[in-house]
Amino acid sequence: MARSKEFDEELVLDKAMDLFWFKGYNGISAQELVDGLSLSRSSLYDTYGDKRTLFIRALRRYRSKVTGNMISLLDNAGDVPAVIKAIFQATAVECLGDNSPKGCFMVNSRIELAPHDAEIAEIITENRQAIEDGFYKAIKRGQELGQITTKQSAKALAGFFVNNLWGLKAYSKSEPEKEIIEGTIKIVLSVLEN
Repeated sequence: MARSKEFDEELVLDKAMDLFWFKGYNGISAQELVDGLSLSRSSLYDTYGDKRTLFIRALRRYRSKVTGNMISLLDNAGDVPAVIKAIFQATAVECLGDNSPKGCFMVNSRIELAPHDAEIAEIITENRQAIEDGFYKAIKRGQELGQITTKQSAKALAGFFVNNLWGLKAYSKSEPEKEIIEGTIKIVLSVLEN
């Protein structure tokens, strides 16, 4: 008779996501994963496969939770500039509020692994495109409603916002300065103005 699992797989996957996000793929050993997830090695491998498979599942979990949340905010924005501003303000808090900044899991993984792993690169590229598409649709709607300038195309603005979000998160991994984060965000948001 098969034994039932005595742990919540989704909760463990969230913990794995946080561990990989903070330490990176190469920065965490299999034993650190076992210890950090409070699982036996056999439970970990029986449920999630090897370390790389767990990492890919964690990336997809991030895509579903974090990216999915941002896209939902953009899709449901009535006041598009206010939602974009809120996204950047939340990014500032995230970049500055943590004693050990994690950056962005996707950006970190792009730098660490994507140049050498086509499957991981594809997940990251799809994630970035989904964010950019979310911004594009929201900006286009904001332009049609007269909330956002039409001096630049919605596509160009969407790429600009994603590049700046990812840049801020990459910068935040190395002792970010509040003035730089806040100044960058102020300039980024100024392009929305009519």
